Amino acid sequence: MFESFKVPKELIPSDPRFGVGPSLIPTEAVEKLAKTGHELLGTSHRREAVRNVVKEMQEGLRTYFKLPADYEVVIGNGGATMLWDMIGLGLIEKAPYHFVCGEFSDKWFRANKNIPWLKPDAKKVEFGQGINPAEMPGYDFIACTLNETSTGVMLSELPGVNAETIMAIDATSGAGQIPIDFKKSDLYYFSPQKVFASEGGFYVAIMSPKAIERAQKIAKDNSRFIPESLKWAHAIENSRQNQTYNTPSISTIFFLNEQVKLMNKLGEDQVVKEAKRKAALLYGWAQEKSYLSPFVKEEKFRSQAVATIDIDEKFKADDLANVLRKQGIVYDIDSYRKLGRNQFRISMFHNVSYENLEKLTKIISLAIETTI
Repeated sequence: MFESFKVPKELIPSDPRFGVGPSLIPTEAVEKLAKTGHELLGTSHRREAVRNVVKEMQEGLRTYFKLPADYEVVIGNGGATMLWDMIGLGLIEKAPYHFVCGEFSDKWFRANKNIPWLKPDAKKVEFGQGINPAEMPGYDFIACTLNETSTGVMLSELPGVNAETIMAIDATSGAGQIPIDFKKSDLYYFSPQKVFASEGGFYVAIMSPKAIERAQKIAKDNSRFIPESLKWAHAIENSRQNQTYNTPSISTIFFLNEQVKLMNKLGEDQVVKEAKRKAALLYGWAQEKSYLSPFVKEEKFRSQAVATIDIDEKFKADDLANVLRKQGIVYDIDSYRKLGRNQFRISMFHNVSYENLEKLTKIISLAIETTI
């Protein structure tokens, strides 16, 4: 259907990357890393040069999120998927309750179901619908997802919880663009390959004193087996020294730090304002065109980090996405594979410019309207 479509020169984006992860790493950051020569790459992560980068990144995140003074920025290797096991083994006593609205929030729930001594339960909604967490009597851990990457659904509010309950938030694709009240959060974690424009295989976990205390309490339970690589005590101890327990990818930390510095120049309020502007552009476009519609129907749950846009079945989204990729014009706007919808999934992360998103909407509309 779209094989003969050619993008007009004036609509070609300055960068073709619109995917929701891995995200757009600025070429300037790559060039800056190259200029460090032999000072970082190929050196020990226990040495001062690397630890200084880690410290700057941790302090930068503390500044960006305006964290309470007694919260800690804990880091380690493995990414959010690995962290689900680490959380289940070392931060949940008996009963976690999950609020599930997509593939990744469901994977977290399934990870806890695999741990034999836990008794997890969940409230689930259809994919594309939003759900806000609530305190659940009898459960010591509440699990929710700030921004469901698979569906483009975000939280609209957080509850307060009692002193015996951990409020945990998987913030992977929303951290940095969907603000929360950290006083209501005990564990807020993310992988940096989304808004924070780094690579995978790494995690940041922002922990309250309550979460630190829970980790220390469970660590003393000798009847519970926890592999050394998944022990919170190691992660916390090393993070306090601006290190990771085992050897990290220095480039991942470097890119994360560069992005934190970039976003701190604006501050979270301005970054969020720009994210909302991008969201208004994409959802407004989807509502304006008869052949498009936002996948998420309830406006308050529409993500300001990941937009999911349905397209009329007469026009095949995958076909257009493939044509644009082959031309080197637009990369990775395909829908999440397991949804099976005729849909575009578009990143609105900080480094994806408003101007390029505007060009993308015009490209898609032109391609479709030339076939009508």
